[in-house]
Amino acid sequence: MPLQTGINTNNSNKHQEGVKTMSTHNKIDKAFSLKIEAVRALELSNRLHSTLDLDELFAIFHQETQAHVAYDSISYSHPENSFSYNAGQKKHHTCQYRLLIGGQNLGELEFSRARKFSESETISFEYTLSSLLSPLHNALMYYQAITHSTVDPLTGVKNRSTFDSSISREMSLAKRHDSPFAMIVLDIDNFKGINDRFGHLFGDCVLRDVAQTITHQVRDSDMVYRYGGEEFVILLSNTCEKGAQQLAERIRKAIAALECTYNGNSSRITASQGIACLHADDQESSLFERADKALYAAKNNGRNCTVLAQ
Repeated sequence: MPLQTGINTNNSNKHQEGVKTMSTHNKIDKAFSLKIEAVRALELSNRLHSTLDLDELFAIFHQETQAHVAYDSISYSHPENSFSYNAGQKKHHTCQYRLLIGGQNLGELEFSRARKFSESETISFEYTLSSLLSPLHNALMYYQAITHSTVDPLTGVKNRSTFDSSISREMSLAKRHDSPFAMIVLDIDNFKGINDRFGHLFGDCVLRDVAQTITHQVRDSDMVYRYGGEEFVILLSNTCEKGAQQLAERIRKAIAALECTYNGNSSRITASQGIACLHADDQESSLFERADKALYAAKNNGRNCTVLAQ
């Protein structure tokens, strides 16, 4: 059973003494209600076990729970996995639950509404939550496996295999909708020298700092990948030459302002970039080759600059 915190209950109702038959009827009614809750919880558990998608899981859970207890909002968060689910508008009175299974934290869940929740409603929540724990654990494990297979573990951005599977789709969408599309290839300047001088752990810090700087500059719709070594690729949907150049310059200046520090050592960092904008006859390889050649031109122009491919 989940550990609950911050639940508003209403225990103020006082019943007058009744006859024994009334007390017996109440016990029977309560036992019958609990049996119904248990059956409903089992049925919900079976539904929730039908999916490993977290969004779908919570959509099912939200629909089922709200059918039995009225509330205005539901929110779930699991900071370790950077996943959240929110529906409705938060109100003053809340029921908050920390979800645990076998001592493992499964995140936190909150219901809210304008009026207080009754004791019977919190009991209903608890039965419903008992149905959620095992399916949620399975879905989180799946989510972690998928995330780890698509994300570079050092920098936290998408990895090379994800780029290979994404580029064709993104280019096809751009061509189908006749929308502009651009690619930036970025390479950290003198990275081998940094590793040789300060060691590979310092180099790892540089890679993480550069990746973080890039992600802070791009839009939510832009996609950042660690292509390999010290090279990154950024895919820009619905972006023309001017927009790509403006973004690349923001990234370049932000990286140039970095001072990476590790274990008492510090160093300034710069990066060179090549930009290629999608042509009607481009394939994945030709678009990348043009951006890569522009990158080498930037290196030959003295580094710490951006070149636009023709």
